Amino acid sequence: MTAPEGRGIAESGRTASTFRILHVSTGNVCRSPITERLTRHALRDRLGDPLTGGLIVESAGTWGHEGAPMEANAEIVLADFGADATGFVGRELLDEHVIRADLVLTATRDHRAQVISMGHSAGLRTFTLKEFTRLVRAIDPATLPDPREDGVVERARALVRAAAALRGWLLAPSPDADEVFDPYGAPITFFRSIGDEIHQALDPVVTALTGVEPRG
Repeated sequence: MTAPEGRGIAESGRTASTFRILHVSTGNVCRSPITERLTRHALRDRLGDPLTGGLIVESAGTWGHEGAPMEANAEIVLADFGADATGFVGRELLDEHVIRADLVLTATRDHRAQVISMGHSAGLRTFTLKEFTRLVRAIDPATLPDPREDGVVERARALVRAAAALRGWLLAPSPDADEVFDPYGAPITFFRSIGDEIHQALDPVVTALTGVEPRG
């Protein structure tokens, strides 16, 4: 499906040479750390070094445990996927994080609403992770810039504009379809099921962002 043209997304506080992806959950110790590090892992698989393509991946929490490590079960989930959990430090979501982000992916609709309520023209670049996956699947990759000619950053910006334009056309099949539920305090089995959900949602997103299929 070819996306209709969307309105322009404000670039204030962001640079033309980089594209920042911000993952948001509540405490920034479970879901958003898993999503951040799985995104980095997937980008490294596609690009070798995401920074050479200009992609920067971060996370924060609406009630973030500033300076806290991620939950031990979250580290186990990342290890299951071969992703690196080292050096993670929790952050509380601040205005500056939203201002700098080119794409904000949240765990739930409530998180999305909180980010948008902060202002900074965030509405057109803030989605729940699963919402963004659903929209990305409907976009014809041929309508996006070729990353080999135009660069990954230009392709990523075009993808966000296309997804924002499609948002009102492709609604969630159920109220919970766009939610990633909180595993905080749950056993490792539930953490692993959440990790699988996040991984499955991220795979088509990273492929669309980079134009590169996963290895193997």
